[in-house]
Amino acid sequence: MSRDENLAAQNTIAEAVNSGKLEDLVKVVATDSVDHDPAPGQVPGPAGFQAMFADIRAAFPDLHVDVEHLVTTDDELAFAYTISGTHLGELMGHSPTGKKVSYRGMQISRFADGKLVERWGSSDELGMLRQLDLIP
Repeated sequence: MSRDENLAAQNTIAEAVNSGKLEDLVKVVATDSVDHDPAPGQVPGPAGFQAMFADIRAAFPDLHVDVEHLVTTDDELAFAYTISGTHLGELMGHSPTGKKVSYRGMQISRFADGKLVERWGSSDELGMLRQLDLIP
């Protein structure tokens, strides 16, 4: 794959997450993709990513991910991002707070044949929970 193809696939993922059109993930996530930092209970492949982002979007219906720095190679893409949204749905067993959050994360993705095949990532979930006053 070329860097441009990797970027196009990542942009499709980003648009699906930001728009809530999670069915589009099937186009760019391999059926046997591996998430090395999965959400609890996350299954492999597009179904796992769809379920994870559906849960996040249920908690934060206005969820938005902004990519702030991006580096690509012929088969990998790494980026730093900021997630923002308003807590209007249940999150990890917590009732909505109505509070806005903004927190950062980083991800490395490996692509093959136009699809995401591996993902490593981390976001500041502790910071997000603190912003919501759900932990001290």
